[in-house]
Amino acid sequence: MTTANGANGARQASISRKTNETDIKLNFNVDGTGDSRLETDVPFLNHMLDLFTKHGQFDLAVDAKGDIEIDDHHTVEDIGICLGHTIREALGDKKGIKRYASVFVPMDEALAQVVIDISNRPHFEYRAQYPSAQVGSFSVELVQEFLWKLALEARITLHVIVHYGQNTHHMIEAVFKALGRALDEATSLDPRVTGVPSTKGVL
Repeated sequence: MTTANGANGARQASISRKTNETDIKLNFNVDGTGDSRLETDVPFLNHMLDLFTKHGQFDLAVDAKGDIEIDDHHTVEDIGICLGHTIREALGDKKGIKRYASVFVPMDEALAQVVIDISNRPHFEYRAQYPSAQVGSFSVELVQEFLWKLALEARITLHVIVHYGQNTHHMIEAVFKALGRALDEATSLDPRVTGVPSTKGVL
């Protein structure tokens, strides 16, 4: 179940999604203030989503429970699905948005780049090699799973490149900060844009 477009034209959406593996309630506001309210069973993901929200100046509320007795996979994947879905719903017809963004973010020795096209054509490219497979109890391969499902459900073209780094935590942190900043820029309203920024006339 989803709802979209709040009062006064606010670009926000909510979703409630329950399966045999996860139970998620999520609310996303494009035009927020960086407020995050995160309750999941995956502490590292909480940290990354908090960074994403703060650096994108969004508002994000997540209440998620999952079968972490198996592993974190279903919870991380399904939060990516829900967040992507609310991004797409909140943007509506996409009129007036900038559409594109390319952002570099350093985190100490690490450098990440995120490039976005709010295209209605889901595509994901990921270039990252991490020095470790775990950050605490968090499996690093789940970063790719989260980002791919977000891009798919948001129907965006998303390129993520980690140019270099030595600390896995720093490298992933740079990705999520860059993701927030790139999505903020791409979804920003440009007063020079009439309609949608596409020669097709639709996104």
